[in-house]
Amino acid sequence: MEKVLVTPRSYGKNNPALFAMLKDAGYEVVGNETGGIMSKEQILGAIPDCVGVILGVDPFDADVIAAAPKLRAIAKYGVGVDNIDLEAAKARGIKVSRTVGANSEAVADYALALMLALSRKVLPIDKRCRQGDWGKITTIDVSRKTLGLFGLGAIGRHVARRAQGFSMKVMAYDVCWDEDYARANGIERAEPERIFREADFISLHLPLLPETRDFIGEAEIALMKPTAVLINTARGGLIDENALLKALKENRIWGAGIDAFMHEPPEDKMWFELDNVVLGSHCAASTVGATENMGTMATENLIRDLQ
Repeated sequence: MEKVLVTPRSYGKNNPALFAMLKDAGYEVVGNETGGIMSKEQILGAIPDCVGVILGVDPFDADVIAAAPKLRAIAKYGVGVDNIDLEAAKARGIKVSRTVGANSEAVADYALALMLALSRKVLPIDKRCRQGDWGKITTIDVSRKTLGLFGLGAIGRHVARRAQGFSMKVMAYDVCWDEDYARANGIERAEPERIFREADFISLHLPLLPETRDFIGEAEIALMKPTAVLINTARGGLIDENALLKALKENRIWGAGIDAFMHEPPEDKMWFELDNVVLGSHCAASTVGATENMGTMATENLIRDLQ
């Protein structure tokens, strides 16, 4: 029986039938027994006999692909493929698929949750109350403020629709701009500098590409309002983390909600000490519905591409 490696920890957690789908299609599952994101070394040890992989955010570079002579298909459990060496896969004729749209609603919900938690200081207030401090903390509003979106794909559009439920003005920037969609949905096109200067909330929904790496750095943060809230539920690497950490320590912006880091968990322990940041473990897509959608789509994609 041919083998497939499954790395996402949430795969099949709420839908064990996914494993049956693979078995019925004639494949033996090699699971992730590490309890976390697999390291390159761990994947190198598991991949040599596998013909396919259902892959999360684990590293899958040219060395890993070279160590898998039988590999024919990679099914990404999600949409970001920056952890895959696509050129190496293409050179081998290995098919790569994504679960486009499977988790967009869940990620949009989480982005909005981070905006609300940060603007209203939900976590610091909860902490004080648990310590017996019933004093008031003055926070900032969400309703009728301005949201700036970078990336107006499926997730960005869902975030825009939710923000409009709070009567927010929505501005957006996308290199593949759809003016008909934007006009029909009340979204204003704006250049990046204007978004950095005018937005009360900034939310990133971009892929990690050479041109988007460190998309937000010291210069961009310097343009932001002191009451600005920055949200990243997309990819680690979009933000210069050292520049953001410095700005948060100096209270130059109101706060940040970060669900994706370059290294997870982040290596600088200062992230765990600040009360103007809400940290996420790359969990924006981790809902029952989204994981079922991603699992089903990834399984179907893998079986199709292995035929």
